[in-house]
Amino acid sequence: MSERHVLVLPDRDAAEELAEELSARFGVTEEPQLVRDALAGEDDAEDAQWLVVVEDPDGRLDPTALDDLAAEHEGWLEAP
Repeated sequence: MSERHVLVLPDRDAAEELAEELSARFGVTEEPQLVRDALAGEDDAEDAQWLVVVEDPDGRLDPTALDDLAAEHEGWLEAP
């Protein structure tokens, strides 16, 4: 069953680091998508979160392990 995981990170650097680790730690072969998510009502670039969107076509990634990885970068796994 195909799944999509969305990890929320505090800044672009954390998102890029996490995206690089996904391949090494979880064998993710498809490049994760990084998306800037401006917080509601905020125009300042400093007030943006970054999302790392990971496609999981085989449903093999462990959500708990992804959440733990995100937590290492001061982020979290968005609930489905």
